[in-house]
Amino acid sequence: MNQGFYIILAAQFFSALGDNTLLFAAIELLKDRAAPAWQIPVLQQFFVVSFIVLAPFVGPYADSLPKGQVMLISNSIKIAGCLALLFGLHPLLAYGFAGAGAALYSPAKYGILTEYLPKERLVWANGWMEGLTVAAIILGAIVGGVLIGPSLDEYIAQNPLSAGIDTAPEFAILVVLGVYFLATLFNLFIPLLPIEHAMPNYDLPFLWADFWRNVKQLWRDPLGQVSLAVTSLFWGAGTTLRFIILIWAATLLNLDLQQATQLTAVVAVGLAIGSAVAAKWVPLGHAVKVLPLGILMGFFVMGMAWITDTKIAILMLVLIGVLAGSFVIPMNALLQHRGHLLMGSGHSIAIQNFNENASILLMLGAYALMLEAELQVTTIVVLFGLFIAGAMGFLTKIHGHDQDD
Repeated sequence: MNQGFYIILAAQFFSALGDNTLLFAAIELLKDRAAPAWQIPVLQQFFVVSFIVLAPFVGPYADSLPKGQVMLISNSIKIAGCLALLFGLHPLLAYGFAGAGAALYSPAKYGILTEYLPKERLVWANGWMEGLTVAAIILGAIVGGVLIGPSLDEYIAQNPLSAGIDTAPEFAILVVLGVYFLATLFNLFIPLLPIEHAMPNYDLPFLWADFWRNVKQLWRDPLGQVSLAVTSLFWGAGTTLRFIILIWAATLLNLDLQQATQLTAVVAVGLAIGSAVAAKWVPLGHAVKVLPLGILMGFFVMGMAWITDTKIAILMLVLIGVLAGSFVIPMNALLQHRGHLLMGSGHSIAIQNFNENASILLMLGAYALMLEAELQVTTIVVLFGLFIAGAMGFLTKIHGHDQDD
């Protein structure tokens, strides 16, 4: 594979690293403000709402320019959101602004794979892309945990960098800015590719109508339907699970926030392993054969409710990650392929983002309501696992025999 592909991977890695580190800095800023507990999952909702609201427009925009340029513009928006957080804008609003950059970034980063690589390399390329994204999640959790830790907070308080940088979360935001600037530097060297699916009309009513026409088309396509349903379920469940792990680790494992934050990275380790396995052994034409692994994942999540030992917890979280990576990578590649054939990569990935982030919004909303209702952590974990297993069982029954030619 030539140098251009690795530049794309490097740009994605540093951009994702910034996103994940910024999340923990924003969480700590909310804690510093003594914000109510329900605002922490809502923080992620503010980030993902841009994926839903902007979906009809970011896809056509990503297809109207070389996707490397779109990635560059997107990172600039993330930098602006980071600066807004640093200068005192409420964490919910500032993190939401960074989410607007991420909403534009996503159809470009995945769309460029379908334009740059042949069909038979898409699962492999997605394995690499998701593997490095997972590495960014792991490193983001570790770095974020260190940057918001009490020891660094005490040191920064005693040795402020400036009048505006005198707490650990503020210093963490400064570090994230540097990471985003590094991602932007790599964006400058992404190969320029021809525009394959430029829109004939960019009037807002046309874009709106065209988006919903494409949504219906992708959902009516059998392979588009199953891949869209599975990836939406995965990202909704996976994002919610990160927040569940924080209270689960504190309640059942007696870990502090820094340790619980780093424990979320353990799932990502398993996800990287599962992604590597899928990239090597699952051909695109048989992607739906991995659906039963999602059912098994749901039962493993339920098993978390009875774990009180940290070592066993780590093993369980790794296994959950392995199962998740083994089925989501083939589904992601299948969705990119079908979308590229039906309507163009940027358009289809914007639709994917719309559905995935609507799923995240709904699941985080349900989780926030369960917290507000003061349900026990074990009850939340069991309900969450049952939902995953049941949904994946239904999809396996309906689509288990579909196949891509």
